Amino acid sequence: GYKERIVANLSNFAYDPYNYAFMRQLNILELFLDCITEPNERLVEFGVGGICNSCVDPANASVITQCGGIPLVVQCLSSPVKNTVNYALGALYYLCNPSTKNEILKPDVHRIIRDYSAAGAVNSSFSNLANAFLDKHVNS
Repeated sequence: GYKERIVANLSNFAYDPYNYAFMRQLNILELFLDCITEPNERLVEFGVGGICNSCVDPANASVITQCGGIPLVVQCLSSPVKNTVNYALGALYYLCNPSTKNEILKPDVHRIIRDYSAAGAVNSSFSNLANAFLDKHVNS
């Protein structure tokens, strides 16, 4: 529907660093987080896609974290939608830092990411993203 199209467009808009300040002013990051709580899988996908695209920026990452985004992104790891899982892995890669590490690297999340890292034959993008996460945040 129209809501999906709007969120998909905003998610694409989130790629461009030029837009980051506008996105914070307009509470678009919060909108993306709200979408993750929707029962509609496409809204979840576009919402976590927008988070993934924007959290490369530390100011955006900090808004996402302060708004309770980490558990929402973590729950996307168990989505049946491949893109949603990819976006969640990518987002956690950027959201994980010394102040969020304990919240992100709970044993169950660590196990899920390890399982994805071992799933190379099944899904190489899951495996590559999971391995990048483990290399940067766990094995270093």
